[in-house]
Amino acid sequence: MLATSTTLGRLRQVNRRRFLTSSVLSLERTNAAPVDIHPEVEDALAHNKPVVALESTIITHGMPYPTSMDMARSVENIVRSTGSIPATIGIIGGRVKIGLEPHELERLARRTVKPVKISRRDIGAAIVSKRDGGTTCSSTLIFAALAGIKVFATGGLGGVHRGGENSMDVSADLHELTRCPVGLVSAGVKSILDIGRTLEYLETLGVPVVSYAETKDFPAFYTRQSGHQAPWNVTDPAQAARILYTHWQLGLTNGALFAVPIPEKYEAAGASIQKAVELAIRESEESGISKCGKEVTPWLLNRVGELTKGRSLESNVALIQNTALVGGQIAVEFAKLAEGERDHQKQLVPSHPVDRVTARSTKLSCPDWNATSVQKKKASIMVVGCAAVDITAKVEQDSLKTTHPGKLSLTLGGVGRNIAEATHRVLSVSEEHSDAVLLLAPVGDDVFGKLIVDLTRSAGMRTDGLLSVPGLRSAVCNLLLDAQGGLQSGVADMDLPQKWAGKEVLSALQDHRPRFLVLDGNLSAEAITALLVRTVHVCEVNALIHSAYSEPTSVVKSTRIFPAVAANIGHSLQSVISYASPNLLELRHMYEEARNTFDLMSHDRWWRVVDSFALEFRFRTELDLLAKKAVSEEIVDLGSLAFLVDQGIVQMAINLLPFFQHLVVKCGELGVVVVMRLRNADANAWLTERNDPQGRRVVAHSQASALTVVVQHFPPLPTPRSMSVNTTGAGDSLVGALLAMLIQNPNAFLDPGTLKNAIDVAQEAAVMTLQSSHAVSPFLSSLPVGLTSKKASLSAM
Repeated sequence: MLATSTTLGRLRQVNRRRFLTSSVLSLERTNAAPVDIHPEVEDALAHNKPVVALESTIITHGMPYPTSMDMARSVENIVRSTGSIPATIGIIGGRVKIGLEPHELERLARRTVKPVKISRRDIGAAIVSKRDGGTTCSSTLIFAALAGIKVFATGGLGGVHRGGENSMDVSADLHELTRCPVGLVSAGVKSILDIGRTLEYLETLGVPVVSYAETKDFPAFYTRQSGHQAPWNVTDPAQAARILYTHWQLGLTNGALFAVPIPEKYEAAGASIQKAVELAIRESEESGISKCGKEVTPWLLNRVGELTKGRSLESNVALIQNTALVGGQIAVEFAKLAEGERDHQKQLVPSHPVDRVTARSTKLSCPDWNATSVQKKKASIMVVGCAAVDITAKVEQDSLKTTHPGKLSLTLGGVGRNIAEATHRVLSVSEEHSDAVLLLAPVGDDVFGKLIVDLTRSAGMRTDGLLSVPGLRSAVCNLLLDAQGGLQSGVADMDLPQKWAGKEVLSALQDHRPRFLVLDGNLSAEAITALLVRTVHVCEVNALIHSAYSEPTSVVKSTRIFPAVAANIGHSLQSVISYASPNLLELRHMYEEARNTFDLMSHDRWWRVVDSFALEFRFRTELDLLAKKAVSEEIVDLGSLAFLVDQGIVQMAINLLPFFQHLVVKCGELGVVVVMRLRNADANAWLTERNDPQGRRVVAHSQASALTVVVQHFPPLPTPRSMSVNTTGAGDSLVGALLAMLIQNPNAFLDPGTLKNAIDVAQEAAVMTLQSSHAVSPFLSSLPVGLTSKKASLSAM
């Protein structure tokens, strides 16, 4: 029966929806599988950027070190040169990694923990036994399809082994091409195999075979022709992409093979290499190696390398680099077709005034906020502060007054930027809050400014708040570390955040009216004061934002908020700052400066608020009992909480409560202490709470003033010191995760249970960043926002 046009139309709509709504790792997320997708890859897939999957067996078993490592890096760079994102796939410690960090690539290449060769049959066992593994074509196809990656580039496809008509030795690669809707780009079939029978088997399986050349000649790995013909050929990446795209339009679930001949310059060497292949095969048959299953291919490739004195290895690298180039080009063309489909769908559905796809694809270069804000949804959190470039140089051997070998790294930094990234990553799993964070920061009209914008965008963050300031240099911090990693010297060019007047902030507040305004201590005291007091009256600020959050940044900068506090203290009973998060040193400095330099504690307003707490002798007694508790029941040798009393931590925090309603004191390895004052009308859950030293809590209720003061200690999460890589952004990550929790639940501090959950998640974020080489760990997106927090799982990082 012929389908009607209506039926065909419905079929097209179903297939379009299937294509457009295929979520990244939807199966993995549903089943909580041990799969980690690299943030860069996840961002690319979420925003329809081209991605190319790369296998890792060639790293772990196919080439010797360091050639394997050099090859892996070069292939990833070639993929990037096409505009695509590389996603090298492997297994590390029993977790599937879709996209590997440099140190993970190095780990597989060095084979320090004896990685195994992973085909479909090995996946479950390797994960359960927490092994490292290199993924073959078959398993790479599986994980690429699971992630939604449409193109996979490799060297040579497996196939029917010679004598396979008797031994039934057929690579699992062929069957996976029937299950995984991925375009496999390779240099044909490995020449150690029976190419003719492999092509016949692919025909039986219904896998499209396409020669990527002017002719239909099917390549033979080291040589451009095998003597066999492919049924089809294409000559450019756009044609190949259209074949793949047509498959998905029709809902076909099989993959396709694109056979790319080795570059012509290696053709001459191919003939002699093939003779070595034939000799190696005979040797394997005579020695019995040919019956050793998956060990046969690595043995043959290694033996061919020996016979050709390394020439086969050179050709092998060349053909892999060539397929990576073609794969990247096909992925780019496929992404264009997919984007066109999305544009078509947007025409069918009434659009929202704020179009997220348009906003994300807008190309900005050191943008002006006013020019781009209309393209973005309203921000729930506005972070105002510093965005900087951090350049770190570590020498390999200490020496004086000369250049010497070492390692250079360049990352983004700045406290405000770090907090914004951390908040963004934690909220990124929620579509509702995907654009909730706006970083408002000045950048110079220079190459570093453009770098800040580009890298911020590549992290999936919005860039419409990065303001180009002509004539000034971007904030840059350059550190020189000795061979042991200690700070030798450095240069901090941080004038821009302090010179920036911040005049654009008010118009941004009026446009967005965010729930939180977060202030980075890198701003000048004048700019902070102008924003909070002089630019608009305090009551007008409160109409624009719900709460202000102050991050002290450093001991020296921690008091820059006090001029604004001083200007406000006589005009409003409400604190101008709702939240502040000092560490122990910053807390002490803030207390001393508020008491002495700014003389804030002699003001009548301060006395009235402190008296209203009605803290009696019983409060001090309960505090002394709390001080006897161990810092942690799980971590030994951290001592007791006596420092809270002996060092006056709680006393200083309470004295600062008239200026800051909630103080989240970061105590490093000693955990977190929250000291806050709440109105009884808002804190019903706390009204039933009593002093509980065992629960690390001291609560004081005042019926006369209808206020409740809470002191709550949260033990640190276990973090082996040997796993601490970077301490610079841990505190910023804690703050960012805490802000994300407050966006999900604005009343999180009003209930003991939700407060504990929020602080637990925030500490998990800090632990993740401690173990990351980044200023903010890319894995913050895995935190359980909105759920009951779990303890940080160190084995999962």
